[in-house]
Amino acid sequence: MKRVFLIVLDSFGVGEMADAADFGDKGADTLRSCFNTGHLDVPNMKKLGLFNIDGVTVGEKEAAPIGAYMRISERSKGKDTTTGHWEIAGCVSEKAFPTFPNGFPPEIIEKFEKATGRKVLCNLPYSGTKVIADYGVEHIKTGALIVYTSADSVFQIAAHEDVVPVEKLYKYCEIAREMLTGDFAVGRVIARPFEGEHPFRRTSRRHDFSLVPPKDTALDILQKNGKDVIGIGKIYDIFAGKGITLCDRVIGNNADMKATDGYFEKDWNGLCFTNLVDFDMQFGHRRDPEGYAAALNDFDRWLGDFMSKMLPDDALIITADHGCDPCHSGTDHTREHIPVLVYGKTLKPADLGTRDCFGDIGASVLDLLGVSGKVDGESFCKTIV
Repeated sequence: MKRVFLIVLDSFGVGEMADAADFGDKGADTLRSCFNTGHLDVPNMKKLGLFNIDGVTVGEKEAAPIGAYMRISERSKGKDTTTGHWEIAGCVSEKAFPTFPNGFPPEIIEKFEKATGRKVLCNLPYSGTKVIADYGVEHIKTGALIVYTSADSVFQIAAHEDVVPVEKLYKYCEIAREMLTGDFAVGRVIARPFEGEHPFRRTSRRHDFSLVPPKDTALDILQKNGKDVIGIGKIYDIFAGKGITLCDRVIGNNADMKATDGYFEKDWNGLCFTNLVDFDMQFGHRRDPEGYAAALNDFDRWLGDFMSKMLPDDALIITADHGCDPCHSGTDHTREHIPVLVYGKTLKPADLGTRDCFGDIGASVLDLLGVSGKVDGESFCKTIV
């Protein structure tokens, strides 16, 4: 293969993992919740084998799927974006990133206030839209920064763009990133700019400041072997740029699908790694199953056109990084298996069952591109090539 397109439908889980109850996620199933709206219409993913995947109890199974299909359990101890993507790329996180269900300790907040010269509001786990609704007016009056977290390992800073210019907000995030080490080393520091008057609107200028992966991933191995590694959407931020040779950091499903189309038309050799964040950010966290189903339908329509244009030496892998069941309690991610759908005009369809490490994807990408290298995970390519 010359090119592999790896597309992450951010949070599109296909049912609880065996340890879901340990994470408060017993019964979670993102696919089922979307299907139960009655509006899910994804004929192209159905042809690839979506409803044939182990454990999927909704939808009509395809008699003769044209893709390889499977579900994979996460070996890392987490259910967040960073952990999921790192494991997809072949880096299992043996230790979970720290979370702060009661907010960050006083010593961290005081140090951050001193470094930025601004007071902090909130410092609690919060929904991103609700936190600006509840604290946005006070932020504008005082200039204090809205700091909040979630069930994930994140330190999020929200600020109105008229009060704190975006580049200044990014600088504050860099300060936080440098501070949050050791026991406080959260997976991501996230800039959350917003605008307008109450009710405020979050803008597209979000920016994630991630930890650097602790060891080489499949991306680094590809880069060191002279392959292109294109990151679209949040990918550059998730890996802190490590292993990425080109990037397009536009945010939003439509923009990122368009950017992926743009690279389809170009001549390159390697991996195009795309994250479609709206499934998680707009619909999963906001517990909007109808919106989630509609976004899947939009992706599936795009997918049909994309597949029709694929060349004989192109491979496509569609997957997810965790779940975010829009009908589950709370507003956070859910511990679920991820689906994997693989298609190429010269690849063999196959039922690959249930596998136990997201890193099998990264190992398979290396195999598909003919690159030697060791990552966490085992390739499934011998069955489909």
